[in-house]
Amino acid sequence: MKRKMALALTAVFVGAAAVAGYAVLRPQPAAAREIVVYASPDCGCCHGWVSYLRRHDFGVVVKLEEDVYPTKDRLAVPDDLRSCHTAEIEGYVVEGHVPLEAIEKLLRDRPKIAGIASPGMPSGAPGMDGPKEPNPIVGFGGGEPTQWGVY
Repeated sequence: MKRKMALALTAVFVGAAAVAGYAVLRPQPAAAREIVVYASPDCGCCHGWVSYLRRHDFGVVVKLEEDVYPTKDRLAVPDDLRSCHTAEIEGYVVEGHVPLEAIEKLLRDRPKIAGIASPGMPSGAPGMDGPKEPNPIVGFGGGEPTQWGVY
């Protein structure tokens, strides 16, 4: 009887150790990249873009502002590239309805620019309703604005 009890206790301890080891060694999800979004409290498409980012595992901090223009001025977003919301991520500015692929390219390539913008409010862009239109993304703050891609 003592032998059976010892075997049972050994099995319990081995099982518990295996579970504890798995919990420590299993792959952990990547930490969400934090992005701070400055948006109007009344703008539905701003909130749509925030939801889009969250669905793609960004840690989003929303700062609601009645007037977002002082933030755009502070971050030196050119007037002709402005949209409804502005964001900051890892030292870069992201203006407007920029898709995930362009943000990932920015963070991967780390160009010497201030940020990227989706000027205006293109239909079908992330956070925008309507049929998909071309969404040209422009890099700015490194001299003349440059074409970053069309998404």
